[in-house]
Amino acid sequence: MTFLIVFACTVVAVFLMKPAIKKAPAAWYVAATVLMALYVSGLQGWLPLPVPVRSTLFLLLQKGFLAVALFAVAMFIGAFPRDGRPRKHLMAIRAELSIIACILVCGHIVVYCLSYVPLVLEAGIINPFVAVGLAVAAAITVLLIVLGVTSFGSVKVRMSKQAWVKVQKWAYVFFSLTYAHVLAMLLPSALGGGTAAVQSVAAYTVVFGVYAVLRVARALRESEGAVSKVSAHRF
Repeated sequence: MTFLIVFACTVVAVFLMKPAIKKAPAAWYVAATVLMALYVSGLQGWLPLPVPVRSTLFLLLQKGFLAVALFAVAMFIGAFPRDGRPRKHLMAIRAELSIIACILVCGHIVVYCLSYVPLVLEAGIINPFVAVGLAVAAAITVLLIVLGVTSFGSVKVRMSKQAWVKVQKWAYVFFSLTYAHVLAMLLPSALGGGTAAVQSVAAYTVVFGVYAVLRVARALRESEGAVSKVSAHRF
């Protein structure tokens, strides 16, 4: 249930730090880059880190907990009603949260490419779930680059509104694939009776499931609203 704890803490932190993030987003990008670099350097043995620091970075970044939590917050913002207070409060930093998450998850990608992937390939026989998980991870990485780059304001202003909206809609695919990747990587252990894996699958399912329900509910409300407006206009 570690992910749920990280997600809950992330939600609280985002609400509290919203003014600071909006005021100086570049500082947060730098901080995220430093954390990512420390994590990669410490785990690879390139830089000796105090045990508490290494343990904290490992907890937050090894499994991508913090990055996924930030992505989830950004996606939930879009699932809330347009006139709701949470959406109005956080919409101004949605892009910044996505960029911070993109930077942090780079550490997860780099470490697994340097250590886990070579081990899997050397083993020769790859678990089908792991094979799917790695294939999905490759697709996620491509989408991560595209969505991350286009989230920067300097890039957005150079694109037409239609093109930018079309690109950003791929965030739904990205988020769905993230869940698929998590399931594929955890299911082998979960099916084998691993308690931690079972709990993690349950935690991710709760968060992603609640998001799906909220997003579908909002889409239905907006669809009904559009139909009502058309009907009223006709009469």
